Parts: sequence; structure tokens; C-alpha cells
Amino acid sequence: MKAAFIKEAGPPENITYGDVETPEPTGSEVLVKVSAVSVNPIDTYIRNGANFWELPDPFIVGCDLAGTVEKVGPQATRFQVGDRVWGSNQGLFGRQGSFADYVASDQEWLYPTPDGVDDETVAAIALVGITAHLGLVPVLKLQPGESLFINGGSGGIGSTVIQMAKTLGAKVIATGGTDEKLEICKRLGADVAINYKTEDVAAAVKNTCPDGVNVFWETRREQDLDFMVDLVAERGRMVIMAGRGARPELPVGPFYVKGCTLHGFAMLGYSQDEQRASAEAINAWLTAGQLRARIDRVLPLAEAATAHRLQEDSTVGLTGTIAGKLVLKP
Repeated sequence: MKAAFIKEAGPPENITYGDVETPEPTGSEVLVKVSAVSVNPIDTYIRNGANFWELPDPFIVGCDLAGTVEKVGPQATRFQVGDRVWGSNQGLFGRQGSFADYVASDQEWLYPTPDGVDDETVAAIALVGITAHLGLVPVLKLQPGESLFINGGSGGIGSTVIQMAKTLGAKVIATGGTDEKLEICKRLGADVAINYKTEDVAAAVKNTCPDGVNVFWETRREQDLDFMVDLVAERGRMVIMAGRGARPELPVGPFYVKGCTLHGFAMLGYSQDEQRASAEAINAWLTAGQLRARIDRVLPLAEAATAHRLQEDSTVGLTGTIAGKLVLKP
């Protein structure tokens, strides 16, 4: 089969698109014929060597996938041949990734694709959707009527957080760097969209929520905790989910006087059961038309190296050239 893989960690140019052996499902694994995958920032970090586990050789990159069950292992009971499925968590903790014609995944990391939802959508929503749901529901416990500020609303995570927060009954304020991105945020459901390049973000937020926001979701790799603490209300909750090398100063005084809480989390730290609960909520919202994937563009899987470069430039290089997810098709 064809796959996008690396022989050693390094830049996007280390990715080769070529032939590898087709996996055979064992135990509770399911063999999926892949029809769509998507790129996440974590894919680029792992490809670059920022992981604490040994990678297979060769290592197929990628976490997310969607496709159809081709074969099931002897202990697999959740799915049958012909079922449409989607999932994430490939390429983590020594598992092979998803950027291939076929993927052998443990059944616990796969979920049924709802009728009427295409594979590009579920591939694009996989990791960002599970991450957003974990952050909003079990971590932040977002309640109807609360306010949420999302710093960067048009990307993969931001666009998903906006939609889920609105479905959960929150008032949503989002930022974007262009008029086009602000319009995207509004179409996704943001009540207020602020151009962080041309507007005073703090003043605009306080004009909308004079007492501060209940929840501040930071998507950036470099956090300004003074800014965050200043914008949250009494007992405000803040979440950070990026920036391994970031070392921002914490304004201890206002932080504890306000009774703030700061949550750091990563999807890969949550169990199969916890992630399945998020996947079930995602499927329900997709079926009801309350959740849509924000796809920037679709590329052939053969252009995996190009896609990684685009993602890395946008995320690490801060070019901001991607508004949504990059989806690839074998």
C-alpha cells in the first residue's frame, strides 16, 4: 500500500510517500480502508521528534482518519466489514499513524460515522472535536448562559470550540486576524468577532462583558497570562493547550484574588472511554447539523510533506495562512 512515512525525525521534507507493507489486524484491531485524513499541529511535532516514545521504523505520520472497515481482528466485536468509521489517536505512543491506504487500529479508538456525514468532515473534526469537547465539558464544565472568549476562532480548534460552546448555550466572543476570518467566526456562531490586528481586544471584550468572561480558551503557543487574568470574571476558568516551550509569567495577586483556575490539558492524556463519550456527543451534533468541520483545503495524500509544511508554517511560524483543517485523500 501507499503511505506517507519518515525514516527519521526532522523537517517536513523527511516525509516520503511510497510503498509499505499493508498491516494485518490482530487481536481487537480493525483494518480500515482510508478515504480521508487530516493534519494536526501535534502531527508536525511528532514528525520533528518532540515525543517521549520510540517511533516505529518506518513511521507512518498522522492521527486522524475516516474510512470503511475492510477486515476485523479475531477479538474485534464493535464493527463489521463495510461499516464506515472515523477516529483519532493513531501515531501516538508507538502506534503507526493514519496517512496510508490502510490503517490497523484498535477498535476502541474508532467510532461509527453517522449517516449523511461525509468522510472528509469526520476526518477533519476528529482530534479537534474530541479536544474541544473534553475541554468544554469535563474540564471547564461550561454552563448555559456563561460567556466564553476564544483567542483564535477560525482555526481547527477555534472553529470547533465556537460551535460547541454555542450548542452548550454560551455567549461566544472570538478573535481573528482578517475580515474574512471574522466572518468565518460569525458564521460559525460567534456573538462577537474582534480583529486582534486592528482593534483593542481587551476593550472590546469588556464592552461586551463588563464583569469579564467566565471562560478564556487560549489557542496560541505563547500565552499572556496578565491579559488572560485581566479579562476573566470572578472565578474565571482559563484553558491552555499549546506551547511546550512557553514560560509565561503568572500574575499571582489578581489570579488568586479573583479565584481563577488555569487548566492545561492534552487529548492524548484521556482514556478510551473518556474520548468515546466525546465522540458520541460529536456524532449527535453532526447528525443534528449543529457541528460542521472547518476545512481550509483538500490535498492528495501524496502531498503530505507539503501539508506538513503549511501546517508548521501557520502554527509555529505564525503565518496564520490556514483557516481550518488540511484534509488529505489517498
